[in-house]
Amino acid sequence: MKRLLHQIKMKYLGEQDNNIIALDGQRKYEKSGLTREQALKIRVMITKAFDEDKIYRNNDMGLDDLAEHIKHNRYKVSQVINTYFSKNFYSFLSEYRIKEAKRLLASNPNLSVKAIMYEVGFNSKNSFYTAFKKSTGISPNGYRNASFKHGMHMA
Repeated sequence: MKRLLHQIKMKYLGEQDNNIIALDGQRKYEKSGLTREQALKIRVMITKAFDEDKIYRNNDMGLDDLAEHIKHNRYKVSQVINTYFSKNFYSFLSEYRIKEAKRLLASNPNLSVKAIMYEVGFNSKNSFYTAFKKSTGISPNGYRNASFKHGMHMA
């Protein structure tokens, strides 16, 4: 319950507790040296990199690439993602890729699922289908069919 309240507070208010408690009860980032101001600045830069620059489309994107793109230390970037977005880097990356895949599936009936998979940054059909189904509960083809069947964009 504490973790859920923390996630809600982070998402909607952008507030950070002074001591972030890890799941095991340890104070995970107590000595990192990252200030609230630095964290907020990094958070804005990460959001811009994903929303505007669409760096998630790079199929070999990693934490080091993001850190280099926004010109910040990889450990601080990781800390900001874990703290302010309440997920690890790869979950964060996958979320953006699936969101874009949903948009493309619903709006581009002529693009194959495989083409969309590569467009949004996935390298393998298996990892794409697994991530997509985990996020939406249905396959990419099922999502596409449902979005056109209902005459609306589900993304």
